[in-house]
Amino acid sequence: RRELSRPPRCGRAQVSPGLALLMWLTAHCSRPQAQGFSQGGLDASRADLWASANASLLHSFWCQPASQLPRDQLSALIRAMATRRVLLRAWQLSCLANLAALHGLQDDFELHPPDLLLFYNLTQVREADCRAFTHRAAQGDTELLANLPDQRAALQRVALACLGGPRLRLSASDLLLLGVLVCDMDASSIVAADPRVLQNLQRCHRLTAPQQAALNTLLASGETTLGPPGSWNLEGLRALGPLATYISSSLWMQVQQAVGLDFFGSTVATYRAGRLSQQDARRFVTGFLKAKAESVSSRPKRATGRPCLRGDITAATLRDDLFLVHYDCVQLESCLGSRVLKANLDPLLQHPLPAECQRVVKAKLARVYPRGVPEEQLPLIASLVYLYSRSEIGQWNVTSRDTVVALLASDVALENQTEAVLQKYLDHNGTLTGALLVAIGGSRLCWMSARQIQAIRPSEFRLAGALDISSCPQSRKDVLYAKAREAFGSTRTTAAYYRFMRPYLGETLPCLASAGPSGPPPTAPSLPSQSLSVGNVTTLLGQNVGDLQKARSHPTISSWLRSLNRSALGELGLDTDPRPRLRYAPNPPSPLVARGRFPAGTDGCSLHALPTGSPPAHLGYLPLSVALPSGLLWLLYWGTPGLMVGRPSRPPACLDYLPWTPSSKCK
Repeated sequence: RRELSRPPRCGRAQVSPGLALLMWLTAHCSRPQAQGFSQGGLDASRADLWASANASLLHSFWCQPASQLPRDQLSALIRAMATRRVLLRAWQLSCLANLAALHGLQDDFELHPPDLLLFYNLTQVREADCRAFTHRAAQGDTELLANLPDQRAALQRVALACLGGPRLRLSASDLLLLGVLVCDMDASSIVAADPRVLQNLQRCHRLTAPQQAALNTLLASGETTLGPPGSWNLEGLRALGPLATYISSSLWMQVQQAVGLDFFGSTVATYRAGRLSQQDARRFVTGFLKAKAESVSSRPKRATGRPCLRGDITAATLRDDLFLVHYDCVQLESCLGSRVLKANLDPLLQHPLPAECQRVVKAKLARVYPRGVPEEQLPLIASLVYLYSRSEIGQWNVTSRDTVVALLASDVALENQTEAVLQKYLDHNGTLTGALLVAIGGSRLCWMSARQIQAIRPSEFRLAGALDISSCPQSRKDVLYAKAREAFGSTRTTAAYYRFMRPYLGETLPCLASAGPSGPPPTAPSLPSQSLSVGNVTTLLGQNVGDLQKARSHPTISSWLRSLNRSALGELGLDTDPRPRLRYAPNPPSPLVARGRFPAGTDGCSLHALPTGSPPAHLGYLPLSVALPSGLLWLLYWGTPGLMVGRPSRPPACLDYLPWTPSSKCK
C-alpha cells in the first residue's frame, strides 16, 4: 500500500458542466460510531443492529453499510425508523429511498416514515395506492425538499391527480388527504378552500406574501371556526398557533380591545420564554401596534409640552408583557431615562422591539455611553448589532471570546459588523481559535477580511474541522481555500485530506478527474474539458441515479442534462416529460441500476456505485467514477438553509476513497 505523505498539489481551472456535475455527484460516506459496527461497514453477523437500535443510533444512518443489508433487514431498519420517529436529513432520506426502491420495498409505504415517502420515485406509485400514499406522505416535512423543487412540485401533482385533477374548491376530505401539501398551494386555492384549511396551514413553516393575504381574507370572511373578527376570543386566537402572527393590522382593529390585549400579553410572554421565534414575534407585534396606532385619533407628537404622557419607565414597567402597548417608540424615547436603561438593558431587549424602537434604544445608548458601549453590556445588545456602523464598533472594547460569541453567534450581525467585531477582538490580542470558529459558525468566515483569515493559525483551523462555507462568495472561498491547504497540507493520507478540504473547494476543481492508480493526479489545467458521459454518471451514481430526476433543476445538473439528447435522457431513466405518471402495472427494474447487495472492499467498505455485473475490484485500481462513494443529495446538507430542531446538526465523520491511493483500507 502506497501512502502519500502530502496531498497532491492542485491547480485551478474553469470547470466544464460535466466536471462540475461530477463534483456534485461525489459525496461523503461516514463511519457509524456504535458498538457492533466494523470500522468500514457493518459486521455481517451484527447487521441487524440498526433495525433494533434506539433513535439516537439510527440518526447515524449512512448508505454504505445499509447497502449491504439483505431485503428483510433493510425492511426492518426502515420500519424501526418509522416506529421510533427518527428524524433524518434530506441526503440520508434520499439514499434510503433509493435502497428501498432497489429492494422493491416502496409498496410497504404505510409502514415507512412519512418523510421517507417524500423522496420516493413517484412514478412508481400505484394508482390504487395513490390516496393512501399521498395521505401518508402529507404527514412528512416538505421543507426537506427545499432544494428539490422538482420533487416537491411532482409530489403536489401526484396529490392533485389522486383528487381527479385540480379542483375549484378543496373540500374537508380533500384537505385531510393533502395535509402539509396545502402549504404549496396558491393563494386562490386557499381562499376557495373549506375553512378547515387553517389546520393545514398551521403546519407550514412559513407563508408567502400572497398566502398571508389569502389567510387574512379567509379570517375576515367569518366562515372559520373563529367567526367574524369582532367575536374572536383568546382561546380561538391561541388555537391558531403561529398563524396568528400573520393577522393583518386591519383585522386587529376589528378585534375586541380586551381580547387583543390579552393575546398580545400572552404572545410576548411566550416569546420572552423562548417558545416563539424572534421573526414571528416581531411580525405579530408590528402588525398589532400598527392597528393600535391607527385606531387612536391623535397620536402623541414629539413637539408636545409634556412628551412623556405615560409616566417614566421603571424596572417594574419593563416586566409588564404589555409594555410595548403602553409605550410606543415615541413614548419610549421620551419616558426611558438613562439610569433605568443602564440598569435594565436586558429586560428591555427581551421584548420583541420593532425596528423603530430598536433605533431609539441605540440612540439612547450612544448618549449614555458616548465613548462606546462597555464590554459588559455588549452581550446584551446582540439584537441591535446590525444597526451599528464599523466606526461605532471601533469604539468598543472586545477582549473576551464570550463577547465575540454573544455578538456573532446569532444571525443578526451582518458583514460589516462581523469584520469589525472580530477586528476589535484581534486588536486586543485575541486569538481566532478552532472552538471560536465553530461557535460563531462557518458562515462568519464569509464576512471576515482576507487579513483576518490569514490570522487564523493553521492548528486552530484544523481544530475547527470542515466548516460550512457554502454561502460564501467565490472570492472569499479562494482565500479560505489557500488557508485550508495550509492547515490541512500535513494530513497523513489523501483521503483524510480531501475530507477536510471539500467544503473549501468551491468552484476550484480538486484534482479529482482522470487520475490513474500509478501516481498523483494531474493539475487542474491539464484535465479534460469534455462532459461526463451517461455511462460515467450511471456508474458513479449506481442505485442513486434516480436522484437526477429529483434535482434536475439544480443549475449544475440541468446544465449537463441540456447537453444530452432524448435517447440519453431515456437511458438515464429521465422522462422527457417531467410530469409524474401513476403506475398501473409493475414496471421492470431499470437496467442501469444493479440489484442485490453491492460488492465491498476487502475491509468491509461497501462500494454501492459499481455497475451491474462488475466483479469485486481492488479499490485503488477502480476508475474515479466507481471508486468515489456516491449520493447526489449530499448537496442538500450544505444547501439547506438553517438547521431544524431535533435533526442532526451535522453529518458524522467521513471517509473518502481516492483512485490514486491504491488501498481498499478505509482511512
